[in-house]
Amino acid sequence: MNASPPSKIALVTGAGSGVGRLTALALLNDGWTVVLAGRRADPLQTLEAEAAARGQTALAVPTDVTRPESVQALFDAIEHRFGRLDLLFNNAGVNAPAVPMDELPLEKWFSVINTNVTGVFLCARAAFGLMRRQSPQGGRIINNGSISAHTPRPYTAPYTASKHAVTGLTKSLALDGRAFNIVASQIDIGNALTELSERMTRGVLQANGTTAPEPMMDASHVANAVRHMAALPLDANVLNMTIMASAMPFTGRG
Repeated sequence: MNASPPSKIALVTGAGSGVGRLTALALLNDGWTVVLAGRRADPLQTLEAEAAARGQTALAVPTDVTRPESVQALFDAIEHRFGRLDLLFNNAGVNAPAVPMDELPLEKWFSVINTNVTGVFLCARAAFGLMRRQSPQGGRIINNGSISAHTPRPYTAPYTASKHAVTGLTKSLALDGRAFNIVASQIDIGNALTELSERMTRGVLQANGTTAPEPMMDASHVANAVRHMAALPLDANVLNMTIMASAMPFTGRG
């Protein structure tokens, strides 16, 4: 009897809730070994225990992606335990209050940029290094962008700026990774229903100054999109994917 092929190793940041948790579950169900990173230990450890009960392998590593030493400790743990990394889903992110720019506390700007840009860079940088030196060489990095990487909502300058920056980082990774069989892509998500976005069903400020509820989609569709991208061989790539609630105000003029 032939031995089963070894499980591929994935890392999901922001894995404790929402899209991150659903994607980690989807990857576990596809046979991946999944490293779970996030700031809160309890939900990560709960998910790790749930995976173990199903005979799956997950490793919870509480991590603050804004701190270089925390990210380094995360990747040291991955390399020590598994020796390689095949997939990074760079998912962790935060938002800021929807207020006029001059009313936004500067610490909120720095929080968004430190998490959504620097945190994504730190994880991508560490993944790139590990994927470059491991054997066989290579791997896949999927960055969580947003509809805001294309078009802003009112009063979202920090978040919009951060997601535009993620697009530039994704393109640079896709180019610079070619020599090392490292593939990079971006998934831009619009109106996935999670505990944080549920408020949008009750009304969101629109560009014309009105407030209106918006159509939402099941967040599991995002997880399924990521699992499709992750399953591709490294000689194929979905460079950019937009997945959104079909009738949300994005295309056209509203």
